[in-house]
Amino acid sequence: MAYETITYAVEDGIGTITLNRPKVLNALNIQLVKELIEAVAEAREDTNVQVVVLTGAGDKAFAAGADIAELAKLDPLEAVTFARRGQRLTRDLERLGKPVIAAVNGFALGGGCELAMACTLRVAAETAKLGQPEVNLGIIPGYGGTQRLTRLVGKGRALDLVLTGRMVSAQEALEMGLVNRVVPGDRLLEETRKLAHTLMEKGPLALRLAMEAVHDGQTLNLDDALNLEALLFAVSAATEDMREGLTAFLEKRKASFQGK
Repeated sequence: MAYETITYAVEDGIGTITLNRPKVLNALNIQLVKELIEAVAEAREDTNVQVVVLTGAGDKAFAAGADIAELAKLDPLEAVTFARRGQRLTRDLERLGKPVIAAVNGFALGGGCELAMACTLRVAAETAKLGQPEVNLGIIPGYGGTQRLTRLVGKGRALDLVLTGRMVSAQEALEMGLVNRVVPGDRLLEETRKLAHTLMEKGPLALRLAMEAVHDGQTLNLDDALNLEALLFAVSAATEDMREGLTAFLEKRKASFQGK
């Protein structure tokens, strides 16, 4: 598809989606969010895509939040639509069925931080800054920030970030569990792609089932979560990939998974 506010490219099994409004720090306007929804759907259906990388154009911002000019015009009913559209996008990212890695190359604030949190893993440049500064504008996060942040870093830290609106450095984000890795900025995409290739060596069905177990299990009590894990383990045991993985291990060779 032809996109105006993002770019989408597939190479070596990696689908790279780049937010492409660098002049406004990749601010999330309505068009960009709609195009992201379309690109995520495209990546889902593309059998050549095994891992998705989400990043921002330029070196200043992953996404510095919502487009304030659009935000200022919303009435309450439009605000509900605005929030639900963003929540659909973040849910689509979370439920893609393929790993999504956020390459956080600068500011990831507000909706940008929410986008990153919806990804499976987050790799941040050393200069990255993350936060939920919505209270500074008299509003609250609307793309799932209050919920995913709590699940990632805990209630106390989430309240600290949401109520103060402060930004955290990449290193502090790493220490609190908001990002998974911090790398030099000039190696961000290189290290992100390296991580993507590591994931691509694993069984794709196993990755999907493992992500499902983690996402769905966190809202269940322990007994129900363990039951879910057992059922998904049984599903994985019925796959050709499982037989290939075990055979390859016994034969001391690299597994060749087919996603079956």
